[in-house]
Amino acid sequence: MVQFPKVIQGGMGVGVSNWRLAQAVSRLGQLGVVSGTALDSLFVRRLVDGDPGGHMRRGLDAFPFPAIARRVWQEYFVPGGKAANAPYPLLPMHQRFAPRKLIELCMVSNFVEVFLAREGHNNPVGVNYLEKVQMPHLFSIYGAMLAGVGYVLMGAGIPLHIPAILDALVAHRPAEYRLQVTGAAADFDSQMRFDPAEFAEGPLPILERPKFLAIISSNTLASTMLRRASGRVDGFVVEGATAGGHNAPPRGKLQLTSEGEPIYGERDRVSIPEMRDLGVPFWLAGGYGSPEKLREALDQGAAGIQVGTAFALSQESGLRTDFKSMLLERAISGTGKVMTDPLASPTGFPFKVAQLEGTSSEPEIYRDRRRVCDLGYLREPCLTADGKIAYRCAAEPVENYVAKGGNAEETAGRKCLCNALLANVGHAQVRENGAVEPPLITLGDDLNTVTQFLAPGETSYSAGRVVEILLGVQPSRSEPLLHQAAAIS
Repeated sequence: MVQFPKVIQGGMGVGVSNWRLAQAVSRLGQLGVVSGTALDSLFVRRLVDGDPGGHMRRGLDAFPFPAIARRVWQEYFVPGGKAANAPYPLLPMHQRFAPRKLIELCMVSNFVEVFLAREGHNNPVGVNYLEKVQMPHLFSIYGAMLAGVGYVLMGAGIPLHIPAILDALVAHRPAEYRLQVTGAAADFDSQMRFDPAEFAEGPLPILERPKFLAIISSNTLASTMLRRASGRVDGFVVEGATAGGHNAPPRGKLQLTSEGEPIYGERDRVSIPEMRDLGVPFWLAGGYGSPEKLREALDQGAAGIQVGTAFALSQESGLRTDFKSMLLERAISGTGKVMTDPLASPTGFPFKVAQLEGTSSEPEIYRDRRRVCDLGYLREPCLTADGKIAYRCAAEPVENYVAKGGNAEETAGRKCLCNALLANVGHAQVRENGAVEPPLITLGDDLNTVTQFLAPGETSYSAGRVVEILLGVQPSRSEPLLHQAAAIS
């Protein structure tokens, strides 16, 4: 009988759910998850910063195709790290037909993150992707599978095609992914194709198919996934509107509170009895980060819970330490505030934004930032008048967006999440005028409840403590294991 984890650590942001955090959680028998979003850019910036601790090099040395690993290292590693006021190099932006070096970089970066998360233990590790960030999927998933990833989690869209991709890549066969192209007819050719054999060096390793968990927010989507997905769906993470990151929009006509937040109602609640009737494991997410909520979930027939905010503020997460300290101070005083912003994300989905000075949650910081789109992970493929695919982002310069067929009204209030999320984890881009990209932090509505994980007199806590408290384990029982994990990290 398959033993599923009771606690899944959320795959948050760009580099917040990093290999250290996932390793700490998985070592304790729960499911640690790395974020796969923008890993190629994050990996390059770690190398450009001199690879502190040598961790990226250790992962590269284990990559099964050494010539590719060598090329990546030689191109991007900067001994001692770049100057503080020097910009990071920019990668080619993802398109339907990606250059080989970008494909290699996706494979390598996903491999290294999963490899490091799996060091020192034999428990499964997961990787989380956003379905809406479609163009890197094929190569990223293959890189993670080369490292032995145990679970692939995907939400923020309808990931119908992912099971067939896993089935193909586990056998090193060519895989395809159909891009969603705005304005294109149903028969428009938008397939992306990836053949692992074109990148192999010598015999290919034997792989295991990871379990696939779809992140959903409605019973309809869950049943659609089981009925129409291209292969086996192993379970669901049921994410409510209080969870951090992107939220599904409310059903029906959008209504806002006096503070400008979307109003969710009964139609937006998932029926747990209907989830049980589907006959596949499911985990509840969004406000479930407490031992009481875990017991409630288990009593309702869930396999467990997914927890994000508590882990995002733990010592092992990639979020900048000063941001964690400020947010924990607010939680202790009960003044932490997270707003569901209906405009911030260029995707059009509501996005949770922690209100914190020095970040783009402040209107004046948002206004002072010059609009630029140079990472492009959230760009939307769209069809031009001459039948070609263009790529646009509602957070790019307005005139550029309009020139690609977008409406100027859609750009109002949009924020560059790609650059902001990299700034959150200490890799902010430096602009020509010396300006530094501002951060924008996302957390769940339960920010102020994380104080339950602080020991008396302490101002920070470990991921291990979160696991212990959620499971009702006495801290002393797992203390040696936590010390061992810290030594390896």
